[in-house]
Amino acid sequence: MDDTTAMQTAIDAAATVRARTSPNPWVGAAIVSPAGDLLATGATEPPGGRHAEIVALDAAGPAPCGATRYATLEPCSHHGRTGPCTEAIIAAGVARVVVGITDPDEKVAGTGLDALRGAGITVDPGVAAADVEAQLAPYLHHRRTGRPYVVAKLATSADGGTAAPDGTSQWITGDAARRDAHRLRAESDAILVGAGTVRSDDPALTVRHVDGDDPMRVVLGAAPADAKVHPCLEWTGDLGDLLDELGRRGVLQLMIEGGARTLGSFHDAGLVDRYVLYVAPALFAGGDATPAIAGTTAPTIGDLWRGRFDHIERVGDDLRLEIVADPATRQEGP
Repeated sequence: MDDTTAMQTAIDAAATVRARTSPNPWVGAAIVSPAGDLLATGATEPPGGRHAEIVALDAAGPAPCGATRYATLEPCSHHGRTGPCTEAIIAAGVARVVVGITDPDEKVAGTGLDALRGAGITVDPGVAAADVEAQLAPYLHHRRTGRPYVVAKLATSADGGTAAPDGTSQWITGDAARRDAHRLRAESDAILVGAGTVRSDDPALTVRHVDGDDPMRVVLGAAPADAKVHPCLEWTGDLGDLLDELGRRGVLQLMIEGGARTLGSFHDAGLVDRYVLYVAPALFAGGDATPAIAGTTAPTIGDLWRGRFDHIERVGDDLRLEIVADPATRQEGP
């Protein structure tokens, strides 16, 4: 098994725990024998549980002596809820460690790799780094900026409408798309809507249809006292200050679910990192349907906001389109 294949095995292991580890990163690990055979895999357990490296080492038993250990992220070298992973790797007699990327967390930041090198272990970072960066984007963004990774979720007709002129909007997309959107909720630490959406739709903003914990709920403005969204954080201040506050609370990913003016406010401020659009094969076929984003319209074609498609897939009868922002359009934390 070569390095790229082994690292992909670790990436696949990490994907299985995406919604279970926050505020810790969802890390995958694999252990390969000197002969190139896969001995074990592991992934991060929920907070307070074992890190991916320890899960893999425990599964491999005494076999890791002389083996190569792969992990998507640099191992920790400090005491937290669990002991340093580097100590366990050294004690197991691992001969070589391959990582996707170093950990930007100030408690790690290269010290884990230095500890392994100091113990005589060969260390090779940077394998499948781009794939790992993409998988860990919310965690890495939080550690580098102090703010959550912002995902704007939209469900629209093929001509960009989200509600009919009479206000009806349920449902534009199908069951499969709605289940997928709940998976996105489960992967998010917080979910945000505007007070207008709370008054008109009274959403619970909980995780249903898939396994996962409910995210923290945030409302821009004041929610009625009897709204289903309670308990929630009600915010009336600056959006950047809100992201700073959520970052301090350990929110790695914030999902914005509506409405159009709220999405427009975040978009206009350059605060969205990823747009997830569920597009139904349906048409309002008129100009008076509610748009997905009610922000500031580009005055000329040269002023169009442009990102790039990062992922496209069919979800039931609908399409899921993911667009990422150009870094030049983003506003970072202080």
